[in-house]
Amino acid sequence: MHSSLRINDEVSTALAESRPIVAMESTIYSGMGLPSPANAECHERCSAVIRAGGAVPALTAILDGQAVVGVDAGELDRVLAGEAKIAARDLPLALASGLDVGVTTVSATVTICAAAGVEVFATGGIGGVHRGSELTGDVSHDLLAMSRHPVVTVSAGAKAFLDLARTLEELETLGVPVVGWNTDRFPAFYVRDSGLPVAATVSSGREVAGMLRAAAALGHRGGILVANPIPTADELDPQRINAALERALADVAAQGIAGPGVTPLVLAAIAEATDGDSVPANLALAENNARVATEIAVALS
Repeated sequence: MHSSLRINDEVSTALAESRPIVAMESTIYSGMGLPSPANAECHERCSAVIRAGGAVPALTAILDGQAVVGVDAGELDRVLAGEAKIAARDLPLALASGLDVGVTTVSATVTICAAAGVEVFATGGIGGVHRGSELTGDVSHDLLAMSRHPVVTVSAGAKAFLDLARTLEELETLGVPVVGWNTDRFPAFYVRDSGLPVAATVSSGREVAGMLRAAAALGHRGGILVANPIPTADELDPQRINAALERALADVAAQGIAGPGVTPLVLAAIAEATDGDSVPANLALAENNARVATEIAVALS
């Protein structure tokens, strides 16, 4: 019988030996996340920092109708060029229809991680509550997925164009602990401080591992969001970012675009408005998240 889940040999061995694994979503490494060749560089840098920290990188994707945990080197180019963006809601159809290539979002990756038994996941920024959601109801499934699966998600906060205050409120409603990595402020992707507080601060992988184990002991099925600010040296100017965001969101509204189509357009507009500075910033924050996720994975193992 055709299996919907495929775990490559390296990841499978690491699972069997209880060695640390860090999952990686594939959307950020596709053209929808970063332009070529920055997407390939980002994957290389994140994979390298995970291995340097003693863990196994496990890129997730949909390939030939299977949810893959650990994309093999010979398949990487297919994923980097992927154009079908797969969220958790899309997984059943993608698998049943034998989709050739799909890149996974946060919600899909968290779902696949839980199925495979991988406990830590590094991304760039999560989705959340969109501005104007009181009229559109546009809330990313990323939040609900994190509340359903016992996976630690490490991100540089949520995407900066979202309603961050409402995103944090929704995470609280769903029971997802949000902790700041060496900070008591919620980061806003390219910016270290959104102006919003987080409930708790952690400074080691051991602390996060203890939280996940404690939650499991109480029967709490959900995960944890670790909010890890972009490194100080790579932070972009908040005023410049905010101005670019407002222009980009106005363009998106004028075009009537909503949902998954918003992210690539806004990111492209920010890259243009910052003369390309947002791309190296994106690489830096992704690598930093991979580093922190590795420390947590090592502690959990």
